[in-house]
Amino acid sequence: MPKAEERKGNIKGIVVPHAGYIYSGYVAAHAYYELAKDFPDKFIILGPNHHGYGSPVAIMTEGTWETPLGNVEIHEDAKKYCKGIIKEDELAHRYEHSLEVQIPFLQFIGKEFKIIPICFGWQDYETIKEVGEILAENEDAVFVASTDFSHVSFSKFPSQKDIKENVEKKDRMAIEEILNLNARGLIKKVEEHNITMCGYGAVGAMLEALKGKAKKARLLKYATSYEVEPSTYCVGYAAIIIE
Repeated sequence: MPKAEERKGNIKGIVVPHAGYIYSGYVAAHAYYELAKDFPDKFIILGPNHHGYGSPVAIMTEGTWETPLGNVEIHEDAKKYCKGIIKEDELAHRYEHSLEVQIPFLQFIGKEFKIIPICFGWQDYETIKEVGEILAENEDAVFVASTDFSHVSFSKFPSQKDIKENVEKKDRMAIEEILNLNARGLIKKVEEHNITMCGYGAVGAMLEALKGKAKKARLLKYATSYEVEPSTYCVGYAAIIIE
């Protein structure tokens, strides 16, 4: 992976997975490889609240996050986004992994940066639209939307055909809406087709925040956990760049 280069301003956001690195790290690396060529000093990191603790939409506005690669500070601009449905709530972040697993990727690229962490307990369209409108005030941070895609448990060991029809087919529906920069369409597809995508609210909020700013999206890599460890449980992953 290359080291960070001077900021060009082309990349507005990325979609990356947050499963164990052994399963999804190589997928996320496709997005971080591109980000290294266009690296800012501030990131708004969005992800789901898997445990349900705390506020429906929770932000941390001060403090330091520690990883084995060092410390990362929360950006002072976080305070200006703490309004409306977005509440200051450290508890919501205490046990949540979807945001923190992105930090080492950014640290490995090797440039100083600060973060604004926000996690979503609620992921309905009204919620993500309000969050998107608040975050649309952002001018210089890059969004990192953390999500895995379909989570499917099979009653027996699946075939490749089962994987394609039950995991990949549904994920492609969601990915198509992301590539169309369509937050409402994404939420609708997830709800209508029961796509078990855990961070769709984070992705939707990013798309709403970038409405009128982003021009296109590119799918860099799609894969499933089945390719790493075939079993009766399969999760989909994607790396997407928003420009």
